[in-house]
Amino acid sequence: MMTRLYSSTVLGVDGVEVEVEVDFRPMAEKRTFIVGLPDAAVKESGQRVDTAIQNSGLPFQQGIFVVNLAPADLRKQGPGFDLPIALGMVAGAAEKEMDASAWCIVH
Repeated sequence: MMTRLYSSTVLGVDGVEVEVEVDFRPMAEKRTFIVGLPDAAVKESGQRVDTAIQNSGLPFQQGIFVVNLAPADLRKQGPGFDLPIALGMVAGAAEKEMDASAWCIVH
């Protein structure tokens, strides 16, 4: 299931909208891929988010998560994407679809 959320990043002094798409495929193994020009802190958010979700007690399925941060030509920096990625992963692995198209999730 694919989930789409919106967040933002800073470019100079302006805020730029970032689309966070999370695709989930149930599998026996657990893997997270983050694409879309993330810096090291954003790439590491996969491990931070996985641990936080598992420790939260929320129901969470094993599988492969592909997180796409668009636009792809804009560098994404810092741990501010942890919250939208976590919400997208929880929603993507859930059995109900989440509609967050009217929200911008910023941490």
